[in-house]
Amino acid sequence: MRQILLGVSLTLCACATLAQSVAMTGGMGRKALLVINGGQPKALAAGEAHLGVKVISVTSDQTVVEIAGQRQTVALGGAPVSVGGRSGGSGGNQIVLTAGQGGHFVTQGSINGRGTQFVVDTGATMVSMGAAEARRLGIAFETGQRMQAHTANGVTTGYRISLGTLRIQDVEVHNVEAAVMPMGMPYILLGNSFLSRFQMTQENGTMTLKRRF
Repeated sequence: MRQILLGVSLTLCACATLAQSVAMTGGMGRKALLVINGGQPKALAAGEAHLGVKVISVTSDQTVVEIAGQRQTVALGGAPVSVGGRSGGSGGNQIVLTAGQGGHFVTQGSINGRGTQFVVDTGATMVSMGAAEARRLGIAFETGQRMQAHTANGVTTGYRISLGTLRIQDVEVHNVEAAVMPMGMPYILLGNSFLSRFQMTQENGTMTLKRRF
């Protein structure tokens, strides 16, 4: 499992016909830190707007935003919500990502409805995360199958589990095999237990994942 550097940025491809994805990652006084379409966090106060997303109100644990006349409440640390355009249901079949610094593809998403961050790792056999992040997401991984994994620091013991849902943009995949490892990891590795369900193409720093099944 190779090391993933912090500070990687990503901008997701957003078309006017698609809903905007908005997540609240923190607060700065009267401003909310919002991630719009997987981009870098932006501090916005009530009345301010960015990329077509207008902030209506801000509290310590939630923000009300408006896009094209539609309002939605975004909870701190929750899964990204879709506002405006088409409904962000689970019927999507394509994910489009843009490479950030270092060529990594990083994106916001959710596991079992709880927001988190992923980095695409085509060298990882399965979706992999640290134990601390698994606990934050409410995953009872200790009931999973014990497994051994080879890392840069040698052989370690982890747990093999199945994720009920994994969602990126408007694409939701069910029953995704994953590994939970004891070491800390800055991102969840989006490995081949997820990627194998898509046809992958890359061109000019853009990765397109088209759903196979």
